[in-house]
Amino acid sequence: MARVVLGVGASHSTLMNTHWDKVVHTDRAERFRDALGEARDEIAAAEPDLAIIVGSNHFRGFWLDMIPPFTLGVGEVIGSGEAKTPSGPQKTAPAFAQRLAEDLVERGTEVAISARLQIDHGQTHAIQYLLDGIDVPVVPLVVNVFAAPLPRPDRCAELGRNLTAAIEALPGDLRVVVIASGGLSHQLPWPDDWRAPDGADEEFLVEAWLNGRGDWERYDGRRREIITAARPVLFPAFDEAFLADLERGELAKYTAMTTQEIGAAAGNGGQELRTWLVMAAALGFAPGRALAYSPMPEWLTGMGVAVIRP
Repeated sequence: MARVVLGVGASHSTLMNTHWDKVVHTDRAERFRDALGEARDEIAAAEPDLAIIVGSNHFRGFWLDMIPPFTLGVGEVIGSGEAKTPSGPQKTAPAFAQRLAEDLVERGTEVAISARLQIDHGQTHAIQYLLDGIDVPVVPLVVNVFAAPLPRPDRCAELGRNLTAAIEALPGDLRVVVIASGGLSHQLPWPDDWRAPDGADEEFLVEAWLNGRGDWERYDGRRREIITAARPVLFPAFDEAFLADLERGELAKYTAMTTQEIGAAAGNGGQELRTWLVMAAALGFAPGRALAYSPMPEWLTGMGVAVIRP
């Protein structure tokens, strides 16, 4: 029987690639980097046949002309390559992904599909660090966490449960690892409501989100300037409580939170916790193990790494 053999949750930040020389909290940065390496070793030890990467989109593969709540890459998968992340075609498993999409719909979770999906660091950061040297195909599952309305957290958990049920219905002894990429707490200098941008920077970002299809690089320079100039806003107490609940197997309670409640507790970037809830639900909300937590104002994010075994 095909089965999920491991779940991993890890924060991402392209500033880790481009701003390491500006890090002040070096010990925290190294602790997070080392934890990524430890999680990578756990994945290798699990001997997976493929990896499902549940991540967010940062308006390099989706734009405001169309953003489904959930999208599964079932054909070509292309890394955008921003900020020294992997670029170009990635190794994929189209037949598995298409069958997975069909089964998810039959089980009540309607996922969109893409036969030519461009992903950004919402998935490629995980490929770069968690799958380093591990030659397995990837199936990206993109969750909309930045363009309201966002999918409800309980629907994300339902997606995770149906994901495992669909995998277990497959023939053969397929071993699958589910990776969640995103979070923890952070506040991006993005408009909370894309319909009502406030000021020139937010107006520029909305224009980039609306018109970036096929031309996202034209907007990327100023986008990076806006992000790197942002004031860090982290919520370490929330992050630590979230990881403690992960270790106790109690993440299911976060599925009752609203979008507004998550934003107030963990910032607008905290909406990426939906990816962790998909992963944790796929592992049956089993107790896990936090490998590291590093609040990194230099990277604008509370950086965490954790693993869950079935």
